Amino acid sequence: MKLTHRLILSYALYTLGFFLFIYVMERIERVTGPGMWIGYVFLFVPIAVYAVIGLLSRTSDLVEYYVAGRRVPSAFNGMATAADWLSAASFIGLAGSIYATGYDGLAYVMGWTSGYCLVAFLLAPYVRKLARYTIPDFLGTRFSSNTVRGLAALAAILCSFVYLVAQIQGIGLIASRFIGIDFAIGIFCGLAGILVCSFLGGMRAVTWTQVAQYIILISAMLIPVSMIAHREGLGWLPQLNYGRVMERVEALERQVAASPDEARVRNDYRRQAAEVQEQIDTLPQSYYSEYARLVHEIAELRRHNGPLREITAHERELAAFPKDPADALAKWTRARDALTERVAAPVPMTEAFPSTPSSIPAADEESRRVHQRNFLSLLLCLSLGTASLPHILTRYNTTTSVASARRSVGWTLFFVALFYLTVPVLAVLIKHEMLTGLVGHRFADLPQWVMQWRKVEPYLIRISDVNGDGIVRWAGIQMQPDMVVLAAPEIAGLPYVISGLIAAGALAAALSTADGLLLTIANALSHDVYYCMVDKTATSQRRVTISKILLLGVALFASYVASLNTGNILFLVGAAFSLAASSLFPVLVLGVFWKRTTKHGAVAGMVAGLVVCVYYIVSTYPFFTQMTGFVGLRWFGIEPISSGVFGVPAGFVATIAVSLFDRKPDAYTRALVDYIRHP
Repeated sequence: MKLTHRLILSYALYTLGFFLFIYVMERIERVTGPGMWIGYVFLFVPIAVYAVIGLLSRTSDLVEYYVAGRRVPSAFNGMATAADWLSAASFIGLAGSIYATGYDGLAYVMGWTSGYCLVAFLLAPYVRKLARYTIPDFLGTRFSSNTVRGLAALAAILCSFVYLVAQIQGIGLIASRFIGIDFAIGIFCGLAGILVCSFLGGMRAVTWTQVAQYIILISAMLIPVSMIAHREGLGWLPQLNYGRVMERVEALERQVAASPDEARVRNDYRRQAAEVQEQIDTLPQSYYSEYARLVHEIAELRRHNGPLREITAHERELAAFPKDPADALAKWTRARDALTERVAAPVPMTEAFPSTPSSIPAADEESRRVHQRNFLSLLLCLSLGTASLPHILTRYNTTTSVASARRSVGWTLFFVALFYLTVPVLAVLIKHEMLTGLVGHRFADLPQWVMQWRKVEPYLIRISDVNGDGIVRWAGIQMQPDMVVLAAPEIAGLPYVISGLIAAGALAAALSTADGLLLTIANALSHDVYYCMVDKTATSQRRVTISKILLLGVALFASYVASLNTGNILFLVGAAFSLAASSLFPVLVLGVFWKRTTKHGAVAGMVAGLVVCVYYIVSTYPFFTQMTGFVGLRWFGIEPISSGVFGVPAGFVATIAVSLFDRKPDAYTRALVDYIRHP
């Protein structure tokens, strides 16, 4: 109880200090005006605070390092787990996804939130009851098998590493956009931030920094949304009444869809898409003729001393030109698809499962069915993946008891829901701002924020005067979803300090998740692989030292992979959930609730689930198909991000089938399951 009171006082003072910091920065901005220095302050001051917490929490004690001494109060563990959970993809990408896709974006909200119901009912209490250090340790003990332990460690490392790379990419993007440094340098600055939180104190340091990070990230979401909503007349709690703005947005979207001027812009995109399709159809001749045309135009401009700007533009176009006909096919296909997307009339945010317009009604209906299947598949994968992620389940080993673990899941759900109930509000408010403050206005009167973002990050927003009438049309606006959160304060006309606050929140979200993932990988390698499978005589001090060395090595390798910028952040996150669900969910649930599950069944289930999931991703995701040249069929039209919808059933079927053919578990294993299940 004394610990709880001390923590409440400490974090209350921390929160008040953070609000005072925001107020002081706002007053300074009023006097000196906005500047890039605000971004530096909001990124580096919180990192310094995290470093102090990490330094004060340093430890070499094994139990403290692995599970924070099993003495974290349930409410604080819930807050730390929420921070561990709310990643860069959630903070930066979710509002943008709802803004861009409307109803479809709710799959993430419902899937991620419902997963905690599965955690509460199916796993957290039982994982805590056995009181192991890691999830592979839990499975290795349950099945009395190092083979199961090794496979579980492999699965945990794989899904955690994919997720970790996504977080580090997010850190690089945040740093490059807010303080103007190179993406790769931003990644290694983020690496330093990750290490100061986790290197010295392990789970103990990570837990207390994650509580501090949650306070910053939830403030960075609630404060801007409340300020924007208050300006719109919704009061300071828009979560309760933003339906009024949603109705206005829906009316504006229908107005845009019916506008003849908008239709002309969409027809122009249709014409451009047809031209690109003609180039694709006439490959490879079109590749060589287009290349020759560019070279000839540059030569003519130089010979006649043409404008330098025009020559430079043509040279850039030549530099970006495909290197061969195969590359041209890939690039022109992407360009055609992007133009085709602009052809369709905007779909209201509230419309569920819209079909792709087609001249054949049957094709429309099939498109709607595929859309529904993908929505439900993604929701299922995110829900099952949430209940299987090792870095989340391990957090419940830090609580004081089984009952505390149950309460901790409830607190986690509360803190996560507070964030997820606010994100759709931001998406609706920003869409309303765009439809009223940008669409229908003259290009000569573009807001200042558009000019600034086009200058700094031109690929994030493009506004084209396609039909040449000098008026901004909705179909002419191309804005990357990631920009919705990052640019929200500027779009709404809030002080630049609020942009700095959002940068701090995004960084806190990325660092908190990266810390948990990094620790999960390092602990799986040091405890499950090194100690349990290589050297059972290693001392506690040696095990902690090995974990710290591995943590540093994994962090450096993950940063290198992230610097290659190999994949879409949201896809990497989704793939991590599918991998976790496919490899771990069946064996975790059956291991707790079905005594007949055997170690051979567990091995078969993990291998089957993982193989099916990885095969589907590699054979259907464009990045891998271009790299390998192997293109597989999409089963039932399911997107690769939802590959877990095939991996999970494969894992269950393999585990059950092999267990039934295997000999029954011995009396010790049955008694162990009874112990795990006993309240």
